[in-house]
Amino acid sequence: LVQVVESGGGLVQAGGSLRLSCTASGLTFEAYAMAWFRQAPGKEREGVSCVSSGAFTTRYADSVKGRFTISRDNAENTVYLQMNSLKVDDTAMYYCAADPWGCGSGAEIHPTFEYWGQGTQVTVSS
Repeated sequence: LVQVVESGGGLVQAGGSLRLSCTASGLTFEAYAMAWFRQAPGKEREGVSCVSSGAFTTRYADSVKGRFTISRDNAENTVYLQMNSLKVDDTAMYYCAADPWGCGSGAEIHPTFEYWGQGTQVTVSS
């Protein structure tokens, strides 16, 4: 049974920082690309960041470039999303996802990842 579990969300003031964590089990973690997506109320789900299986490639949405950093620890089966300089517009449910086929061939993170977590809420107040 594959499980993907996020943690680290919460309430933070604009300009603050949070670090999200995601642990995946039941799969060969190092063989999977790992990504973070987010969805705000009334908006479509957005690919935020992705790291390839070997951590050779990272990808970011334009809206978070320079503020968010994705990393992975294959020994711990964990991927992180360090979020700095948070904005009110970053408020959303953040989902972690795993896929064996990578982040996608284009500039955007492909949306059809195989395994998904339940999400962790990030709320940024003004």
